[in-house]
This record gives sequence, C-alpha cells and structure tokens, in this order.
Amino acid sequence: MSNRFLRWVDTWIEENIPPGANSDIESHEVKTKRLSEKLFAEAAAANFTNFETEEERERVTSRVLAAVSDSRDFDIDAYHLKSQLARENEDGD
Repeated sequence: MSNRFLRWVDTWIEENIPPGANSDIESHEVKTKRLSEKLFAEAAAANFTNFETEEERERVTSRVLAAVSDSRDFDIDAYHLKSQLARENEDGD
C-alpha cells in the first residue's frame, strides 16, 4: 500500500471533483472511468511508479466513484473554507 500515493489521490480528488459537480449528462460510472484515467495519467507525470498505481487501482477507482456520486448541493463557500482549513492543518504538521 502506498500511503504517499493515496494522499496524492485524495488531494487530486478534492481539487478536481467538487461535491455535487456531476451533471446528468454522464453516468457516474462513465465519469468515474474518465476521471480515473485522467488521475492515473497525472500520477505517471507526478513520478508515481506503475507498481504504486496498479497496486491501488481498485481503491482509487472506488474513491473517485464516491466523489462523483456525491449528489449533495454544492456550497462553494463551504468548499473554500474546507480547503483553507485543510491547507492550514497541513502547514501546521
């Protein structure tokens, strides 16, 4: 298990899939597949090995599906506050 890769995945999901952002144009599965492939392409560009990404492929895909399937109403102010708090907590470690 690559914790470094999974932390990167969580950050990628937060930056690329805001809650409630899925429209009805694509099914959740189609959007998950498209975004997962984009994530893995960016992971390769970020110098993660094939071993790291393949080892976590199933876990990552389920995380992307959960983010895509989130149907809550999107509150941009709450999202910005959550992001700001996450950055402050990360800086304090």
